[in-house]
This record gives sequence, structure tokens and C-alpha cells, in this order.
Amino acid sequence: MREFWIRIDPCLTQKKKEELIKNTKDFCTAYITDLADENLPRQFGAKRVVSPKNGDILLFPSLEEAHTTSADVEKCILINIQSGEDQEKIVKALNSSVDYIIAKCEDWKIIPLENLIANKHGKSRLLASVSNAQEAVTALEILEIGVDGVVLGSSNINEIKRIFQACRDAHSRVAEREAAERIPVVQAKITEIKPLHSGARICVDTCDLMKEGEGMLVGCQSSGLFLIQAETEENPFIAPRPFRVNAGAIAQYLLTLGGNTKYLSELRIGDEVLIVDRNGGNRVTSICRTKIEWRPLLLVEAEFNNRRFRTIVQNAETIKFVTRTGAKSVKELAKGDDVLVQVKDGGRHFGKLVPEEKVIEQ
Repeated sequence: MREFWIRIDPCLTQKKKEELIKNTKDFCTAYITDLADENLPRQFGAKRVVSPKNGDILLFPSLEEAHTTSADVEKCILINIQSGEDQEKIVKALNSSVDYIIAKCEDWKIIPLENLIANKHGKSRLLASVSNAQEAVTALEILEIGVDGVVLGSSNINEIKRIFQACRDAHSRVAEREAAERIPVVQAKITEIKPLHSGARICVDTCDLMKEGEGMLVGCQSSGLFLIQAETEENPFIAPRPFRVNAGAIAQYLLTLGGNTKYLSELRIGDEVLIVDRNGGNRVTSICRTKIEWRPLLLVEAEFNNRRFRTIVQNAETIKFVTRTGAKSVKELAKGDDVLVQVKDGGRHFGKLVPEEKVIEQ
């Protein structure tokens, strides 16, 4: 989990300070205090205290002052970012012997943190001073890496709990991808390809970039979802659109978070969807837009373990089915070809899988 520090406001009454510590000591990783209160958190079982004199972590107003002490204790500095010069001070501190740097951004809250994270190569841990949960979430996700923790100067318990949740759930995109449970996909054999009349199909444009072998799992039956590749590949007539999956007929199912499904017609801007690769690796992204247009369609059927599954896609060269070794355009697809499909038993109730339910989809 990322670090979560709380600054105890010296203007609070003694009773409110004690209540704050009692209510947060189990999940707050450190308390910042002034000299008068530096022993207070320890009285109520706090893990660490950050203060100017006798803290477990010593707090200094500048890097120069932090270097004046030879005490064998962790050190922290707080810098208010009001200019590029202040930002450079933190970059210098990040590569020094200081253990923690707290960046407090008064006006610009995103760009300075992006710059600092991009320059963070030393051993120092970068914390962002925040005033609410939304600022904390943003700081923890910047550049897909995020800060190492956040510092809050509020005694609002509800806001504190929301920030703790954000710290606990914070992952870089890389860590999230590594930790994600793989979605099993199998090779199903194409048994039929049939042109259909024009119908409404949907393109799902995401807030991410996909690469070859990545796309989304869609299908006419929730028990068998085909991996349709994003429009990542070059062709002589259309530029790649690696943010887009041309997912097919709007009545089809799409696999989303938690193994649930949604109808393609239900997708809206801002909804979260899953990007899946040929090995079952997956990650979450948000929808930027959906685009429904009427186009010639194609029915594709495949078989796995004597079960047949179908999907309906646009009849166009750019629509490609993912295989173990590449991707095949619907214009090249033939009977006997293998494509990747997620196969599940059971039924669905408002998108949630009910493995014990017997459902016939045909």
C-alpha cells in the first residue's frame, strides 16, 4: 500500500486531536505534528511520528537544513511548489540522501507532479499534499506510476477513509497488469462464415492504446466470447486506430470487469471495459466514445468441445479475429481456422455469471 500521512492541525482542540488519532491509527502510516504535539500520537498507538525534533522521521523546511544533521534517522522535507525553481529543488532532493519529500502544489496540481515523477530516479520517496480524495486518486495515478503516498491536513473522518481506500487500491498500470487474473481463452475452430444484411454495429473507442493481439471479448452468446482485435494494423486505405475495437452487432455481449458482461448497446462514455490479449492478460480502460453505424454484417461460427458459438461483426477487412500466432481478417477467415474464444458454463443474470444455471443460447 502507498504511504498515507495525516498532518495534525495545531489549531484543533486537544479532544479533537485525540479523537483523530484514535480513529485513524490503524491505517494511517504516519502523523505530522509540530513540537508541542509530537508525543501525542504515540500515546494512542501511532506507528510513526514526523516532527522537527523527536520524530521517528525528522521534518525539515529545506534540503540544506536536512543536511546539517548527522542523526541516524529518516529525514523528510516539505516544499511548496509555486514556481519552476521550487520544482527543481524537489528534483535535487529526490536524488539526495533525504528519505521523504512532500510536494505541496498550490495552483498547478498535475503538471508539477508529472515532472517530479518523471525525474524520480533516486532513493527518496515522493509524497503529495492533498486536500480531498479526488486529489489523492489523481496523484496516485499520475503517469501510470503515481506518487509514493499522500499527506492530508484534514480531520474529516469520511474524507480520511476515502483517501485510505485510494491508497490501498492504488496500483501502477504495470503492477495492475501483472496482478490481474488471466482470462482463459481457448482455440475454437471456424465452422461457418455467412454474410448478413446491413445492421447496427458499434465501434468502442477507448482512452488507451492497444497493440497487436489485444482487443475485447464479444459474442452473440455469453457462454462463448470471441477475441476481436483492435484496429492496430496498417493497411493501404485507413490509418490504424489502436484505441478502437469494432465490436460488432449492438445486441452482443461484451466481457467487462469482474467477469461480468454488458450488452454493447449499453456502453456509454466513461464506462470501464476490459482490454484482453491472446494470453488472457487484461487491463481496465475507460470508454471515450461509442459509434453506432449501419454496415454490412457477417455471422461467424466456431466450435469447441462440440459446442458452437457465434458472433456477428462488420463485413470489412479491418475486423480481425485474434489467434495464437497473429490475427486474421474476416476477409481471410475460412472454415477450419482456429480463433481465440472465452468459454463459460452457466447463465447470466443482469450480466453476472450464474455457473449453476442451465441456459440454452442459440
